[in-house]
Amino acid sequence: MHPQPQVTVLDAGGQYCHLIARKVRELGVYAEVRPSETPAAQLAGRKALIISGGPSSVYDPESPTVDPAIFAAGPAVLGICYGQQLMAHLLGGEVRKGEKGEYGLATFELCVPGEPLFAGADGRQQIWMSHRDAVAAVPEGFSVLGRTDTCAIAAIAEPARRLYGLQFHPEVVHTTHGREILANFLFGIAGCRRDWDTRRRALPLEEEIRRTVGERNVFFFVSGGVDSTVAYTLCLRALGPERVRGVYVDTGLMREGETDFVRRHFEALGSGTVSIEHAEAQFLTPLAAACDPEQKRRIIGEEFVRVQERIIESRHLLDGHWILGQGTIYPDTIESGGTQKAAVIKTHHNRVPGIQKLIEAGRIVEPLHDYYKDEVRDIGRELDLPADLLNRHPFPGPGLAIRCLCAQAEEAVRRFPEGWLVPVHSVGVQGDSRTYAPVLAIEAPDTDRAADLINRMAGINRVIARLETREPLERLRVRPAALSPERLARLRAADAIVRRLSHESGFDRRVWQFPVILIPMGSEEAPDSVVLRPVDSVDGMTARAVPLDVPLSAALARALLEIPGVAGVFCDLTHKPPGTIEWE
Repeated sequence: MHPQPQVTVLDAGGQYCHLIARKVRELGVYAEVRPSETPAAQLAGRKALIISGGPSSVYDPESPTVDPAIFAAGPAVLGICYGQQLMAHLLGGEVRKGEKGEYGLATFELCVPGEPLFAGADGRQQIWMSHRDAVAAVPEGFSVLGRTDTCAIAAIAEPARRLYGLQFHPEVVHTTHGREILANFLFGIAGCRRDWDTRRRALPLEEEIRRTVGERNVFFFVSGGVDSTVAYTLCLRALGPERVRGVYVDTGLMREGETDFVRRHFEALGSGTVSIEHAEAQFLTPLAAACDPEQKRRIIGEEFVRVQERIIESRHLLDGHWILGQGTIYPDTIESGGTQKAAVIKTHHNRVPGIQKLIEAGRIVEPLHDYYKDEVRDIGRELDLPADLLNRHPFPGPGLAIRCLCAQAEEAVRRFPEGWLVPVHSVGVQGDSRTYAPVLAIEAPDTDRAADLINRMAGINRVIARLETREPLERLRVRPAALSPERLARLRAADAIVRRLSHESGFDRRVWQFPVILIPMGSEEAPDSVVLRPVDSVDGMTARAVPLDVPLSAALARALLEIPGVAGVFCDLTHKPPGTIEWE
């Protein structure tokens, strides 16, 4: 049973809304998430309210708001990003569009030493930004606590009423003192007490599975990744092996050796309940004509549902009152627009319309839907799952399909003073909203310069650096390209080389994930280029681009250019935000 919440996070549609509640719980205080418009009367008894970020502008007619009475109702209030802007706007301050946005790492300078919110976090410090609008003038009674180079009002306070605002995100791991700032707000300002233990999650989850499933049985489509395997194992423990079955579907979009790995892994688990279904043609045929990333995801999701329905019908699973189990985790839900005001960044295959219908019909159990990747790994350790599984880099459900980019028309790479504009669009997340924009290529791998270029240049959301190309960049062109078996084989070969060399060098242990992307940029003889995307993250909601070691960079470039059809090798320098981890 959950305790009565001391803290409510008011959801204004931010990508990190649920992450705020999780970070509060990690500090030992139970927190709930509720819609931002929740009336103040329904929040009686709370010690603290936190207004999340969001993709809107406070001046948009349909933008999320809060009940202004919360600012005089007694609880301490912290506004984060859009939450700070909304607080300032409702209390008489001014918010306006920034001259340029801030996405990713920034440096915060505290202007008021000794402020309780920043106890133990004085001076200049690294923070994480994702905004364009900013507070231009504070309400009466408020003071400015800190700034960045491009945001003059990055933190505000009215201590007498215990009202505080931060333009940056203390809940993300890349804000160096974020945990201390949240703790200062909860305990030093709001007076919360510890009432929550984040350990020993497995047993409560197993009990929740039993309540959800009831007398029915559970059927899983497993991927062999961390999420689906942990969810599957939880159901095995909760219900027993006679009530849980699994199928691994080979979509033709898998990495080299992936199917054999999954077979060996589940045999080692000793479950004896997972079979393999080959369905390559069913996925590759409709994908051959798909170029738009959201269309790809919809096709894959709907084909998964068709495979599921075929297998369920052929095995008479519905006759035995079976329901579907999934390893859905929270980032899948929030990036698919899973809360009331959140923007859709990308529709995950486990949130397409066919799956939504099953959810609405009460035919799905998702024991991990409230958790992040690092929490899922912790649960897996609690279940004694092997380290070689739990430490695997995440691999997306749609597989190589969203790492093999397509194009419909031929376009030239254009020279700009800052670099070369590559007319290949990728998905990004800027100010909690989805973007779909071209890529800028530069010569030297400099992540600081990349961040500045994205903040300064309109119309791009990603910067890549050239490692090596067969020809000068200005001679390369983007050419029409589909998701063909030939291109998938090229990407599969590139991915295998990168995994092997990064493992041999030990680099794979320094990053959270290392996607390999194929883009249709090259020459007539070599039509594609490879983009390397090493990132470090904790939960997948934010990520830092990790520079490649020079020897590894050179070795990868040499090996990848030996693949027939590869014209160039690049490295993605973009943090998340403004770029998503995957390119789509």
